[in-house]
Amino acid sequence: MQQNAETNTDFEVRSLDTICVNESHLTHKWYHNLKYLLVGIAFGIVFVKAEIISWFRIQEMFRLQSFHMYGVIGSAVVVGILSVWLIRKFKVKTIYGETIEFHKKPFNKGQIYGGLLFGMGWAITGACPGPLFAQIGTGALVISVTLLSAIAGTWVYGYTREKLPH
Repeated sequence: MQQNAETNTDFEVRSLDTICVNESHLTHKWYHNLKYLLVGIAFGIVFVKAEIISWFRIQEMFRLQSFHMYGVIGSAVVVGILSVWLIRKFKVKTIYGETIEFHKKPFNKGQIYGGLLFGMGWAITGACPGPLFAQIGTGALVISVTLLSAIAGTWVYGYTREKLPH
């Protein structure tokens, strides 16, 4: 992490006055990205089969009528915690031999507001950004409105980000 860095690369993510730079400097041909497409398709199939993209299942969750989605989310949290613990404990490297580093992220109250806004949008639309494409792929074309809204919201945030309170 660099404070107030002058350089600007394709891998930078700006966060107020801090810049987090992706340390990887590897370059690949375009077809190396096809593996991500295949994993995305497989992930979408799993989402459909597990009913994670079901508007009905999401509504059940927000109405506290079913454990299904809480079980899926809880399982993902446990897998994430175990994965990070194992990566740290055994100093796992990427498939290209690069070191994996975890950086502490500062907490701010905007995360609470963002989480509430995200949750309200999820409850109203029955969709979160992850499975939007899987929902559209199953023929639920009305979700295109949600996708366009997510893109518009991201643009508005990017446009107003510097003006928002810290």
